[in-house]
Parts: sequence; C-alpha cells; structure tokens
Amino acid sequence: MTEVTVQRIFGECRANVPQGQAPIKNPDGECEVVTHLLDEFQKANPDIKLKVNIAPWPGYDQLSAQFASGDPPDIATMHMSAMPDFASRGLIEPLDGGFKEVSLDVDNFTPAARNGVTIDGQVYGMPFDNWTQLWHVNMNLFAKAGLVRDGQPILPRNPDELLAQARQFKAKTGLPYLLQPTDNERAAFTRNLFTYLLDQKAVVFSDPKTIRLNTPEARRIVNLFKQIYAEGLMAPGQDYPAAMAAFLNGEGGICLVGTWMIGTFEAEANTAGRPLYQGYTVKPYPMLYGTEQAAFVDGHAWVMPKRDRTPAERAAVLKLMKFLQVHDYDWARTGHLPTQKDVAQSAQYLSLPHRNDIVALASTGKTLPAGVERQFAIQDIVGDEMASAIRGHKSVDAALSDAEHRVNDLLFHVLSRQDR
Repeated sequence: MTEVTVQRIFGECRANVPQGQAPIKNPDGECEVVTHLLDEFQKANPDIKLKVNIAPWPGYDQLSAQFASGDPPDIATMHMSAMPDFASRGLIEPLDGGFKEVSLDVDNFTPAARNGVTIDGQVYGMPFDNWTQLWHVNMNLFAKAGLVRDGQPILPRNPDELLAQARQFKAKTGLPYLLQPTDNERAAFTRNLFTYLLDQKAVVFSDPKTIRLNTPEARRIVNLFKQIYAEGLMAPGQDYPAAMAAFLNGEGGICLVGTWMIGTFEAEANTAGRPLYQGYTVKPYPMLYGTEQAAFVDGHAWVMPKRDRTPAERAAVLKLMKFLQVHDYDWARTGHLPTQKDVAQSAQYLSLPHRNDIVALASTGKTLPAGVERQFAIQDIVGDEMASAIRGHKSVDAALSDAEHRVNDLLFHVLSRQDR
C-alpha cells in the first residue's frame, strides 16, 4: 500500500458527500466535487491510500509551516499566482518529465491554463481551473430599467455608456447598478484594474520586479470607478458576504464576483419566489476601452512539493494528477473555466448554463507574468490604494503613485534577500 498525503483547500463537506456515494447536496459545489473526485480515485486505486488534509483558505501559512518542519504534503492545491513564490525557492517540482511518464498531455491545456503553470519554460503544476471576475446580471431589474434587448442585457461599450446606463438603472429602480465587496476584502478593486489595463493593452509589469501603475491608463480606470462610487451607482460599505447577499436579495443590478458563484446564482434563478427567479445571466467584463475581449485570470493547480519520496509515491502522485486532468469536466461544473481544450470545446461542457458566454476566457484570459512573486500581497496593496482613491480619502494620482512605490519596494526587498 502506497500512502499519499493530499493537501487541499475548498472546505470540508463530508456530510454532503457520504463515503462511496455521489454528493447528496450541492452537487456542483467546489467542496463536494473535489471530495467526490478524491473518493473516486481512491475507489479506482485500492493500492493507493490518500491521506487528505483540508487546509484553511488559501492554505499557504500551513504549507509554509510544513516546509519549515521538513514535512510538506505529497500533492497540494496552489493558486497559479502563488506558484512563482514556491518555484523560485525550489520548493515545488517541475513536472514536464513526470507528465510524459503518465501521458498527461500539456498541449491539451488551454492557453490561460498553460501560461498559469509555466515558469521559465517549465510546467510546475497540473492546472485544475482558471477563474476570473464576471458581470453577474439581475435580468429582472435590468428589464425594469429598460436595459434588455432581445433577451440580452444591454452592456456598456465605453466609460460614457457605463455611466449613462448606471444612472438610468438607478433612476428606474432606485438601486445601485454595481455590487462588489468594498470593505475588508479589496481583491475586486485590483481585479477590475488589471482587467481594464489589459483592455487598454497597457504594460502592467515592465519586468517581474517592476510594476507600472502611475499611468494614464490606470488613472482612467480609477477615476471612472471613483465617479461611480461618488454618484451612488455602486453600493458602499459591503464586505464579501454582504455583497453576495445583496445580489441574491435583488438589491443591485450587477455583481462583480468570480466564476465560482455561477452555480449559486443559477440555483436561485431556478427557485420560484426568489429575486433572481428566471432572471439571471452572466457575462465577461464588457470592454470599455478596446474591442478585443480581455480578462485578468488566476487559477488553481495541483503541485508536487519537493520532498523525499519513493518511486511508488511519486508514481501515485502523478497518477492522481492524470486522473484529475481526465475529470476536468467534473470540476468545471463548479463554474470555473476548464483547463483542458477538449473539455472547453465539448458539447457536454458548453451545454452547462452560461458556459457559451464565458468559455472564450479560457483562451483570452491573462495571468500576471509568470516571474512576478508575492502576487497575493500585490493584490492587497493595489486594492488598498484603489479603495482609498475611490472613496475619496486620497487623490487618484497619490493612490496610484503610492501603490506603485509600495509594490516595487516590496519586490525589491523580497528579491534582494533571495539574491544574497
């Protein structure tokens, strides 16, 4: 018997997934799907014992402590944005050779997935998904606001149209046009900025150590969201749970949140008596500055932490990664973008609700450059400064200058320590 330690995020839900059974509740939830997939692998491979550790999100405090103690897991979930931090220190294994051993075809990875797991020309993870923020739309309120044509939401094509439509929506419904987390969790601000910088084809990182934010392109974006906030077109003072609850309760037109909420919102759209009943759709961010669809994406991957392991243990980890690749469709039911081209192009996947509207992002979505480290910290810094500017606590110029300085200072000192 070969024992493999699997460390994952996505929560604990064994009550919803009895051992040996398919999920009996929330069958398309992240936790339920990954729990069932690991059960199915265990069932199909009785010679391999999976010891599953469930780490609190995002999992890196626990993983770092395990590396420090010399006992990391055999396989772990990791955000693509965090992989450069671990790869640069030699803490995760390059997998090109191992993937060839188990016929895990990296050429089947979607462009967004392959970019997300490739560092310095080597593949360091088996991509599990890509995710991005989307415009989740309350079609019932959009109809009331006169913003529906031929059954589709009327979305803006430039900043002036965005302001005009948001004002029209508020005038007709008395509600804010946009809902997103504005307090405590600032990631949405950063993702808005990165997506609309990509929309303008702006160079965000001139090299992995240097971010460029004090630019005309960034000022356009932050000034736009500052005006939206100042006019009450975005709901103020909401943390993540409050923003999600507001959208579920019909208190705003568009919720800016990720792919992972598609299933929850679609379930509400199929529940009679709920505000979203028969009135929900989801779209990529409308392009306000250019014409080519762009999106900032991240994703989850499975990595192999560097540690002593037997050939049998290594083979078991690679076998599990191959199994997870084969079951890409099952994980894509959660709402996340598929990472395998054959799944993204399949009738089975495209028949899922709303997938035709978002599948192109698996090709057009862009991660930050692979060599950029400390992306979680960068996200917090940029979001913090954007929030200060949007709320009027700091000028836009000062916020972008400070964000640029703080990020570059972080990268300079982090990377300088590594070079010693």
